[in-house]
Amino acid sequence: MKLEKLKSTAGVDLKDKRVLVRADLNVPLKDGKVADATRLERLLPGLRDLAKRGARVGIISHFGRPRDGRDPQLSLAPVADKLGELLGKPVTFAEDCVGEPAERTLAALLAGQIAVLENLRFHKGEEKNEPAFAKRLAALGDVYINDAFSAAHRAHASTAALAHLLPAYAGPLLLEEIEALNRVLENPVRPTAAVIGGAKVSSKIPVLQNLAAKVDKLIIGGGMANTFLLAEGVEIGTSLAEPDFQQTALEIMHAAKERHCEVLLPHDVVVAARLEAGAPARVVPTLAVPADQKILDVGPRTVAHYADVIAGAKTLLWNGPLGAFEIAAFAGGTIELARAVAKLTKAGRLVSVAGGGDTVAALNAAGVTDDFSYVSTAGGAFLEWLEGRELPGIVALTEAG
Repeated sequence: MKLEKLKSTAGVDLKDKRVLVRADLNVPLKDGKVADATRLERLLPGLRDLAKRGARVGIISHFGRPRDGRDPQLSLAPVADKLGELLGKPVTFAEDCVGEPAERTLAALLAGQIAVLENLRFHKGEEKNEPAFAKRLAALGDVYINDAFSAAHRAHASTAALAHLLPAYAGPLLLEEIEALNRVLENPVRPTAAVIGGAKVSSKIPVLQNLAAKVDKLIIGGGMANTFLLAEGVEIGTSLAEPDFQQTALEIMHAAKERHCEVLLPHDVVVAARLEAGAPARVVPTLAVPADQKILDVGPRTVAHYADVIAGAKTLLWNGPLGAFEIAAFAGGTIELARAVAKLTKAGRLVSVAGGGDTVAALNAAGVTDDFSYVSTAGGAFLEWLEGRELPGIVALTEAG
């Protein structure tokens, strides 16, 4: 991706212009109310800047996965209400994202006012990246801004085709995300380390392969670590693992060694007979896992070792928990290491970038989200960037005239 071709709206006259902002309003709802407004809060500075510059802002976004057209349960109306509450000013809602309702809503906006248009996915043309649907969207605006990094891995009408139909710019959140990822992957201060956790090796093979070529220390946790241990001949009891991927694990470790990247696996682990709250748990050496027990977290010696390794690094990337953190008895490893990383970051000794849904939840549980250098709310796009793949939404912006 030719990232140097990305343009911001700095210096662009937006007064009275209809500005279509592709945002990510895909936030969780509970009882018809927004349950977590983090993604909305991150949009506020950019939206306030556009309003201050006199733009007439129309926000477009997907929401959930409607199966067959319009679904009242997946309307963006409650999200628009919450956004207005956060902005401290009314946000108009259009009952469709194209056609007369959208046209009427945007035409009624005065300079500095903001509207949210209804869920893009109520139209099949969005996910099919249909040129005709993109043209209907383009008819609503004078300028297009993509500020949804988390949707940039999808070649949809609002993220790809639309960027070729209007003067197209990268929004501040999108640029911030790219800058943060480049700081850890492309232009890092060395030594560099990565913590990659999660359940399955199969879901993160490209991530592990790419990072083994880029970082100096690769810490593998979660269920994934069990497959690596199995590949090394370690008995893992009844732990979650993917025996079919043992050879892949060995290949990743071999490739890492050739590139002078050290792969780290747990020295001690927390085991229990069952993955459930209240199950008796204990710490054992990794080489002494009982045949009837499951590895569900890393042990205290491992956490201390990982913390020492990270203390020797200047840059850290984190994706995925070290254990089954949803249950308190198996959250200790993730939480303790997260707090160690936060402490190093606050002391100015480490640049720390984290991302992925489970990762964000784990950092929130540890109470350290705000202490990391950057925490991405993107899921799939974050992982695809870690894999070294091109993201269609970013490519479209670099190709825009």
